[in-house]
Amino acid sequence: MSGSWELVHFPIVSDRRGNLTFIEGSRTIPFDINRVYYLYDVPGGAHRGGHAHKELHQVVIAVSGSFDIHLNDGRRQQTVTLNRSYYGLYMRNMVWRELHNFSSGACCLVLASRHYDEADYIRDFDEFLFKATGERPE
Repeated sequence: MSGSWELVHFPIVSDRRGNLTFIEGSRTIPFDINRVYYLYDVPGGAHRGGHAHKELHQVVIAVSGSFDIHLNDGRRQQTVTLNRSYYGLYMRNMVWRELHNFSSGACCLVLASRHYDEADYIRDFDEFLFKATGERPE
């Protein structure tokens, strides 16, 4: 795996009863899972995220519905739409993320490499850019 983020495809086990997808820490994703949380009932027009992490890595999955994630590592930007439960977006540390355009009934599952620690968050975009690039924003 290379880069600051990438899509990760999970195994699909199919039979006449439906599909099953599994995720295993340090096997189907590149870290042990230390925290799991999910976002749901996000009101129309609402945004989530708006931060980066100093150390934490995450995989974000749309287990239901869809949403967009705008990503920025200080050098490149991309918007990724998640809308299938058999793949997720792996984000390394030092990636600014903003989640938006949640569909009705969307559920966003997040698998994290570390337990919650407020000190790991960067919540100011200008501070993030300085830490990511070493340059002061104009």
